Amino acid sequence: MGRLAAVLRLTRIEHSAMLVIAVIAAELLSGGLPQAGTLILSLIAPIFISMASFAINDYYDMKVDKLNAKNRPLVTGEIKPREAVVVSLFCFAVGVVAAAFINVYAFAIAAVFAALAYVYSYALKEVFLLGNIYVALSMAIPFIFGNYVNNSTLYPSIVLVSTMVFASGLAREIHGTIRDFGGDVKARKAKTLPRIIGMRGSAIVALALYAAGIAVSVYLFFYIAPFRLNPVYGAIISVSDLLLLYVGIGFVYSAKQKFYEKTRNVSLIAMGLALIGIFASALV
Repeated sequence: MGRLAAVLRLTRIEHSAMLVIAVIAAELLSGGLPQAGTLILSLIAPIFISMASFAINDYYDMKVDKLNAKNRPLVTGEIKPREAVVVSLFCFAVGVVAAAFINVYAFAIAAVFAALAYVYSYALKEVFLLGNIYVALSMAIPFIFGNYVNNSTLYPSIVLVSTMVFASGLAREIHGTIRDFGGDVKARKAKTLPRIIGMRGSAIVALALYAAGIAVSVYLFFYIAPFRLNPVYGAIISVSDLLLLYVGIGFVYSAKQKFYEKTRNVSLIAMGLALIGIFASALV
């Protein structure tokens, strides 16, 4: 069990659970759940590609993690670097092949994001803002993937939900570059936003992105079915939006590492709540 637990930590399996919810919500929003076989394949693809992405990222991030995340399995020695590569390649293959059995749209999305995951870990993470944009896109793409499992056209509600998630995800990524500034610069000399415009400037950009995401969530509540005047969605998204505002404003006015670490999971919880709100609305 210890070995399996280490692999699950390496691949951050908890993130895969969130992807499952996002894909199912998108399928519900774009016409309903597909047949059982297609549904299973549509969940296998994002789960395994996500696992592969985290495994290869940890492989290339060992130096950074020795400074910023000393409990990661590769840093502690629970998993050897070569084993992480094998896990990653296996998971990439399973995810892309599963998508290939759905349709050409699902296959294209899976193949492109599998390739981008590797490029991100190898080099893109060090490119100014592009790495952050890729990660934010990877948070939004499960909704688009779920849409194309069912349809060859993109539903407006999926576009708006994806935009909301992308904006909040990019803001959270910028907060991550603020929190991990020391390790990123020392270990990889990464050209992150804080290195270019400073910590406070980056925090202001992140707050603006959170505000944009919140604006979309409000628009959904007033104008777009099935979110329109939905009390469940309204209640859940209100809590999510308030948490994101708290974190966003806090990063602007607090320059303390203690605050950064304390709120590390608050934005994740807020985005998780938003996902639950989207899913609950899609069930109606």
